[in-house]
Amino acid sequence: MSPPPLAVREQIREEQFRSVWTQELDAVFADVAPYYDRANSVASLGLWRWFLNIFMSTIEVRPEQRTLDVCAGTNAVGIALLNREPTLEVHAIDRSLEMQQVGRQRAEAQGFHIDSVIGDVHALPFPDNHFDVVTLQYASRHLRVDRVFREVFRVLKPGGRFHHCDMLRLGTPAMEKLYLTYLRMSLTFTGFFFRSGPAALNCKRYFIQTLSMFYSVDELSEVLRTLGYRDITTRTIFGGMIGCHSAAKPLES
Repeated sequence: MSPPPLAVREQIREEQFRSVWTQELDAVFADVAPYYDRANSVASLGLWRWFLNIFMSTIEVRPEQRTLDVCAGTNAVGIALLNREPTLEVHAIDRSLEMQQVGRQRAEAQGFHIDSVIGDVHALPFPDNHFDVVTLQYASRHLRVDRVFREVFRVLKPGGRFHHCDMLRLGTPAMEKLYLTYLRMSLTFTGFFFRSGPAALNCKRYFIQTLSMFYSVDELSEVLRTLGYRDITTRTIFGGMIGCHSAAKPLES
């Protein structure tokens, strides 16, 4: 079944998934936090680090810039940025205390400090025009995208860039069916292998549904364009199964 038109998709996504977003996801991420990175590596057949490296290749930073990683999880992006440029001022925000606790430990183990905030990314607790670079990886399917992207636009400095990466919906029905079949098998295997708790196991169907209702590469570019972003570039992996977007806040907006 095709997803609804762009003009109404966010409203329909929120109506369909609101109960999971507000009542279940906190428990899911608390469950998976200790093994989140290892599970993703297994589910991706060992390609998880390669996916991150491709995303990082789309991001340019300069010394002493201020960056924000939205839905930072276990701080994979923040740590990768600091490995590249240790003088960065890196901030992270995530709804999950448990995920950020793992992320803090990972950063400290490498001698890095990341300023962390636990909160709702739909209302970022930062001033306007504050960050040079904002990143968001593997989380938009669990968000009201238009609201979060507007908040990112607000906190970006004019000329700053937003870098986004996520699993996306394929435009070809046959390929999408194969893709979703693999994801179902992968979720079942990783849940069994890592002995996931009830919260994570009960959300397997949700993870497939969110992807089916999400955006293709071109659709997400249009969302960004509609919200005022410019100079939008994309890079895809495996024909659009994963998509990276980079977009600028205009100097005059």
